[in-house]
Amino acid sequence: MAKEGMAKVGVLLLNLGGPERIQDVGPFLYNLFSDPEIIRLPNPALQKPLAWLISSLRAGKSQAAYRSIGGGSPLRRITEQQARELQSVLRQRGIEATSYVAMRYWHPFTESAVADIKADAVDEVVVLPLYPHFSISTSGSSFRELQRLRQADPAFAALPIRCIRSYHDDPGYIGAMAELIAREIQACPDPASAHVFFSAHGVPKSYVEEAGDPYQREIEDCSRLIMERLERDLGHANPHTLAYQSRVGPVEWLRPYTDEALEELGHQGVKDLVVVPISFVSEHIETLEEIDIEYREIATEAGITNFRRVPALDTTPSFIEGLAHLVERALEGPEVNLDQAAALATKVKLYPQDRWAWGWNNSSEVWNGRLAMVGFSAFLLELISGRGPLHALGLL
Repeated sequence: MAKEGMAKVGVLLLNLGGPERIQDVGPFLYNLFSDPEIIRLPNPALQKPLAWLISSLRAGKSQAAYRSIGGGSPLRRITEQQARELQSVLRQRGIEATSYVAMRYWHPFTESAVADIKADAVDEVVVLPLYPHFSISTSGSSFRELQRLRQADPAFAALPIRCIRSYHDDPGYIGAMAELIAREIQACPDPASAHVFFSAHGVPKSYVEEAGDPYQREIEDCSRLIMERLERDLGHANPHTLAYQSRVGPVEWLRPYTDEALEELGHQGVKDLVVVPISFVSEHIETLEEIDIEYREIATEAGITNFRRVPALDTTPSFIEGLAHLVERALEGPEVNLDQAAALATKVKLYPQDRWAWGWNNSSEVWNGRLAMVGFSAFLLELISGRGPLHALGLL
């Protein structure tokens, strides 16, 4: 139990958010596309009109996708349950912790979580993304939103903040994933022949090569560590594949693509497939609709007869224990502030700095310049085809 006089710690869980009801879908999409971190335009004045256009045209298809999984996203319910259970574990360990949920594009918004933190008069905050792997468009966007709020709020700016940037290689997270995968392998008719298929949400290749996003490296390292844990501790030395969900438009996305990889495995004669949503810790539209419905159909047509999807971690006890350990380490170790958490590696600049000064940092000229030029065409293709960045973020 927490002792009297101990520091009050706020644990801020970051997630994307999702529409809880069908009528929320349009406003949610508008919030998403109003964010210049999602699509960057040369003229910022075009942001909101384009967001309105996209959300209006895409609402019907998105609503159909959410109806297929019960009428809304379960993300808020699951995230709030994760927050409650994490708070309980931390208090059992003697940390006077209160957990808060900050969604990027739907309720409860980051501003609401910050207001609650200030009202509770916590002494310090640990920021914990529910994205194990850092990416510009997930953890990075949420970190930058917190930076903006601190710049506008002196009281919030004065509050000490420690950030957990990513935990793709954390033993607690790796172990929790390996346990869930092992259960599905063991449920196969011939466990030794089951093929482990990691599917991560995709990002444009330029994120990695030009904007300095470490996402691909972290995903690759994570899948390798999970397979090593499966073999060393659980006795499963299965073949495995890593692929990326979704792609769109004139820019190349990380390869191999999930749909193409599934078809290739089917042609190779794979029958038992254990599908791992590696970049997701909660069930949501990308696991429940894209993997369970769309990719299952592709796999079946390719000849894969046993398609087993590993559940998301949700509130798996070993996962919650691992998160608690991350918070403890953050409190005890060197401070990682918001600037450090949001930083990207320096890359070669292809555009003059002053031309794109409204970007994330001094290394983002490539991102702002090149992707701004393809933004309109990519999103027009998204509107027509029903695939694209919206899919890559798990929103269709």
